Amino acid sequence: MASIRRTLSPAYHDGTHINGAVNSPLSLGSPSHKLFSNSSKYSSSSPSSILCFSDSSLRRFISAAFPPKKKGGFRRFFYRCLPFFVLGFLLGIFPFGPVNSDIPRPDFSLEIKPPHADVRLNEDDNRGGVAGGALAVNSLKLVEDTQANYSSRFDFLPRKQIIVVTPTYNRALQAYLLNRLGQVLRLVRPPLLWIVVEMKAASMETAEILRKTGVMYRHLVCSKNSTSGKDRVYQRNVALEHVERHRLDGVLYFADDDNVYSLELFESLREINRFGTWPVAMLERSKNKAILEGPVCNGSQVIGWHTNEKSASKRLRRFHVDMSGFAFNSTILWDPKRWQRPFLHPIRQLDTAKEGFQETTFIEQLIEDESQMEGIPFNCSRIMNWHLQLDARGILYPKDWLLQKNFDVAHPVN
Repeated sequence: MASIRRTLSPAYHDGTHINGAVNSPLSLGSPSHKLFSNSSKYSSSSPSSILCFSDSSLRRFISAAFPPKKKGGFRRFFYRCLPFFVLGFLLGIFPFGPVNSDIPRPDFSLEIKPPHADVRLNEDDNRGGVAGGALAVNSLKLVEDTQANYSSRFDFLPRKQIIVVTPTYNRALQAYLLNRLGQVLRLVRPPLLWIVVEMKAASMETAEILRKTGVMYRHLVCSKNSTSGKDRVYQRNVALEHVERHRLDGVLYFADDDNVYSLELFESLREINRFGTWPVAMLERSKNKAILEGPVCNGSQVIGWHTNEKSASKRLRRFHVDMSGFAFNSTILWDPKRWQRPFLHPIRQLDTAKEGFQETTFIEQLIEDESQMEGIPFNCSRIMNWHLQLDARGILYPKDWLLQKNFDVAHPVN
């Protein structure tokens, strides 16, 4: 059975002291001490009682604060330090010095500055001079840039990319024709990619012309050996394969270098969603008249075709369009699911098609009928490019080219 032992304070004894001293008013065990410790209503105002009360209270506090060491002293140590912690906390939250109420404020101003002023003096003021160091301003012009000026300077409107495919080959007018087409493409607002395809090998002359135009280009080579005279068919297929492999996104347009184009045409190409077409003016090979070939439109809807074919076989063509009279979205080549194409084979020009049927057989792979076409411009009422057929035939370049030196005779200037 566990025993409980009450520990008494060694400084407090209820009986007589060991050395036989009697209870005195100053003793801790005296009746006066009990009187003061039991109740405050029996306290006396005499000096001896006050001294006795103070001495006994101090000894009780010391004996309680510093008890003898024993087990479980951590709790007593905590209670011993708690008054000092509370005292320090109270001293810390109450300031004892002057409080600086001047809080530094950020250095900024809400002042609205006036626009830039362009101060100019009239000519009369300049002639008369400035008297007494005073400057007289007769006219004050405020120069303010409005939002309209910023929009005209910086044009960040997103545009569709135009992919222009041009087959070329060595001939007498090659440099002239490429330079002419390159200068037109240079004036078209970007983004524009010019894909130029040569036969068999890439010539240094063509590469130099492309670099000087300042147009973003890709110089490709068609290495197919052809004797059928359909080089442009194979060259265009090389460009189509390149667009399909690299998944180029934009509006693809076949622009031969011997045609004449307007800037309005290239700006209109960006309005095409899937397939766009327009009428083309063509000069006959006899050079005695021009004919019109292309769609008849009601707004942007294709309702018929312009044709002047004398051959009965050519009148049976499904679409009467020139190769430079249509453009289409390049994603049709590499994303058939987007356009719900019924077949998944690559779209290419057919070298087995007869003369004059290259365009219609190619277009039949892109669309089903006229309902998927877009006529541009509105009502197809303007001619935006011409097929002149002015190529010089039978002349090779650079072979058989001669430069006659006629510097032997110098004619003086009068």
